[in-house]
Amino acid sequence: YPHALKVKLVCDNLNTHNIASLYEAFPADEAHRLARRLEIYHTPRNGSWLNVAEIELSILTKQCLARRISSPEKLEKKLKAWEQERNKTASQVIWHFSTPDARVKLKHLYPVFEEEEMADSNAPN
Repeated sequence: YPHALKVKLVCDNLNTHNIASLYEAFPADEAHRLARRLEIYHTPRNGSWLNVAEIELSILTKQCLARRISSPEKLEKKLKAWEQERNKTASQVIWHFSTPDARVKLKHLYPVFEEEEMADSNAPN
């Protein structure tokens, strides 16, 4: 996106998904220029189901790839047909809760720090 002022990039938490990777792939000046344009957002470590790309790959696997396909040509044909049908349905992910709601409902995905554990154990029942 050469003309975009900012690029919002959503990544999982793979250790290579960070700004340092730009400096490994490009000269320092170019890496710095690209890094200044990026806004990087990481999906939760234990919340792959929140990752829209992983959700879509799971659907593809269940609907299209969960059986033996005898040749690369048949695979390509099935994938193209699946993609066309999927795009026709224009499926969307609609979030039904806000960030504060997510912090309550997804509390088990957030790290617990020692101070919080002590506060929880001292809280009245």
